[in-house]
Amino acid sequence: MKTLKGSRMDEPSLKPGDRDFVSALASGLEVLQAFDGESPRMTLSEVAARAGMDRAKARRFVLTLHALGFVKRVGRQFELTPKVLQLGYAYQASNQYRAVIEQYLGEITAELGESSSLAVLDGQDVVYVVRSSARHRLMAITLSVGTRLPAVYTSMGRVLLGQLTDKELDSFLESVELHPATPNAISAKEPMKKEILNVRQQGFAIVDQELDSGLRSVAVPVYTSSNVLLGALNISTNAARVDMKTLMTVYLPRLQDVAARIQRITQ
Repeated sequence: MKTLKGSRMDEPSLKPGDRDFVSALASGLEVLQAFDGESPRMTLSEVAARAGMDRAKARRFVLTLHALGFVKRVGRQFELTPKVLQLGYAYQASNQYRAVIEQYLGEITAELGESSSLAVLDGQDVVYVVRSSARHRLMAITLSVGTRLPAVYTSMGRVLLGQLTDKELDSFLESVELHPATPNAISAKEPMKKEILNVRQQGFAIVDQELDSGLRSVAVPVYTSSNVLLGALNISTNAARVDMKTLMTVYLPRLQDVAARIQRITQ
């Protein structure tokens, strides 16, 4: 199996202090990432605290981002501008399969009345890159393109972790911290590794009320025709409405069919 360029965890990467590592760029990105749904508007002191830097340093980066149009001032506070979306659009535009996948996920939602998504692995999280939302809401947070969730507690995350080599998986599990959110959630690393290896062998993952009570999901990997991993597809539903038998006999085959169709048309 091939993976998308830059996605292997064992590839060498720069570290702070390396000659080619640009600390200023890293700090600027940390400032951008300090803004989120919980803190959409902040003072300089609040930005500094969330970005883990002193106020003077944060001030220089915020004012530079302001000059470039990525941040705007609201009184003593700052917030991101729509220009930031250009950064995400560049990623979306480079993904030539997005429109096709979006169409297929929309068909799943129309047929089953459930939300369906495509996600990729980024560090210890999965990041939603395509999503078709059903009318009913399954989680307290709103899931959309760009949402990040802990990989270990999502069906898509476990599918993607199952694609790692043994060495990569061991490295991942060594560094990750498990924070079970429900009584159903796996709370120790050895059982988590066993579950991920089982997912690797069977080719799909089911997560039943581990991320959120009442949330049940199934996921499969999706590849191009050249066997390059694109990400993971899932269908999420309410555990009270859809039983495990339906998940296995209706939802899983539907996902596998969509994954196969995507693979046939991509190169």
